[in-house]
Amino acid sequence: MLQKKHQVTSVKELLEIQNDLDSKVVRVDDLDNEIKNKQKEYEEIKEKVNQVAILITNARVEAAPILSQKIEKILSLLGMPDAKVLFEIKEADTFSKLGKDIINLLFTANKGMEVGFIKKTASGGEMSRIMLAVKAVLANYSKLPTIIFDEIDTGVSGEIAIKMGEIMKEMSQNMQVFAITHLPQIAAKGNQHYKVFKYSSNEDTLSELKLLNTEERIVEIAEMLSGKDISDSALNHAKALLN
Repeated sequence: MLQKKHQVTSVKELLEIQNDLDSKVVRVDDLDNEIKNKQKEYEEIKEKVNQVAILITNARVEAAPILSQKIEKILSLLGMPDAKVLFEIKEADTFSKLGKDIINLLFTANKGMEVGFIKKTASGGEMSRIMLAVKAVLANYSKLPTIIFDEIDTGVSGEIAIKMGEIMKEMSQNMQVFAITHLPQIAAKGNQHYKVFKYSSNEDTLSELKLLNTEERIVEIAEMLSGKDISDSALNHAKALLN
């Protein structure tokens, strides 16, 4: 009957099946033990990772007020003397490569106003200044060889643009700074000035990057100030900015 059940023709084959089943039972028993061992190993590793995460969280809690103070100081220079910046640090449910924290940047530009999520409380011009302030502070710690600002001056002009240019200029003492800008106040702060432009050649549109000499730079900044019809006052203003 067993031969029929297992579809074999001899006792030898039945014994082979028995041995195979016995080995599977042993493997199942071993698997249960292995699962228990792995679970124990997982809990031990989780505890170690959690201890590291706690150290990271504590360091963040300690550093956050200092970072906020430094950012607010720069924002004051950028025409926002009443700006308030806070870092909200909450515990997450899971780990990440950066710890076990959820960090929100809270901001208000006005005295007496409650801080809120920066995306809801900051205008475009305020966001530009906040990002510059954050990067200017972090640049002192990250030791980056190069940093690129892609139109970080959006929404600002005049004296604030000059201040932003001065901050970037100061940053360039310790790293290479690229600033993509349409503002003459910032373009004038660079050690070199590259003009990016497009032109048509036959049926193609080409882009070109050109390093400007001193005279070309004066003309370009004057054009940024007054448009294609460059006035004498714009030229004089461009020279003043470069000096």
